[in-house]
Amino acid sequence: MTVLVRDFLPADAAAWARVGHAAMPYIVTTPEQVSFDLASARSEERRRLLVAEEDGEIIAIARTGLASDSPEPGLAFCDPYTHPDRTGRGAGGLLLRTAEEHLAREGARTVYTWVLDTPSNRAFAEKRGYAPSRSAHFLRLDLAGGALPPRPAVPAGVELRTGADFADDPRPLFEADAETTADEPSDTPAELSDYEHWLRQTWRHPALDHELTSVVTVDGEVAAFTAARTDGRTRYMSGMTGTRRAYRGRGLAKLAKHDSLRRARAAGYTDAYTGNDADNAPMLAVNRWFGYAICATEVRHVRELG
Repeated sequence: MTVLVRDFLPADAAAWARVGHAAMPYIVTTPEQVSFDLASARSEERRRLLVAEEDGEIIAIARTGLASDSPEPGLAFCDPYTHPDRTGRGAGGLLLRTAEEHLAREGARTVYTWVLDTPSNRAFAEKRGYAPSRSAHFLRLDLAGGALPPRPAVPAGVELRTGADFADDPRPLFEADAETTADEPSDTPAELSDYEHWLRQTWRHPALDHELTSVVTVDGEVAAFTAARTDGRTRYMSGMTGTRRAYRGRGLAKLAKHDSLRRARAAGYTDAYTGNDADNAPMLAVNRWFGYAICATEVRHVRELG
């Protein structure tokens, strides 16, 4: 059968989520999230969702666009994923080539892609001119069968709150997210400066559970947080856990994460996932303390266009 690549259509959302979940079970993916991500993208991102079809069946997907949050112009991304039962048909290569042509027209100079750390996936990237860069781990915690460690003590002046408590004014959470994102290890650093866009794309994202998002305040000021993303059924993922610079070294991220995980388990979530840059030793240590175990590793690859 011939494999064809085309743009995503609203009717593809369920098939997209099915392929995404099969290829990357460590990430929370739902049809609602897929449609929302495309609709909420800024025009300067030149975002496209691509699908590869074989005999009317979507067998591979790709997300691509410009890294508009980066202070360095010309950076772009493309992450193709093929259903594990449909590999070897050329779908991933077609998606990548289509994305590169799109990005080149939009002025991209450098393209980054995440590749699972397996011989076949690394060979796929390197055959197409991509060189390996940094690594990141996916980690899983069995919320249903495992036991959480005892909750750390809550120091004087420290309060545990939820994201829902900031519904009337989430700007303090935006400021905390912007500061911690700027310090996150990455070869494409991001700067969050557009509050209205953050409200649209992050705060109102259908995966973000405000009730399970935990916020630690110190003397009333937001000091640390963990953002909870869920599929609304059984799967929970830490979207971001961070501590503002002035409050680091006090164990506040651990406190926020413990509170969120405890409440997620009580709400019926059975599988918790998170991701860590391989060089982010502090968060890896925190996650090991909770009992998370590495379940997969990705390697970021990079290619210069032209």
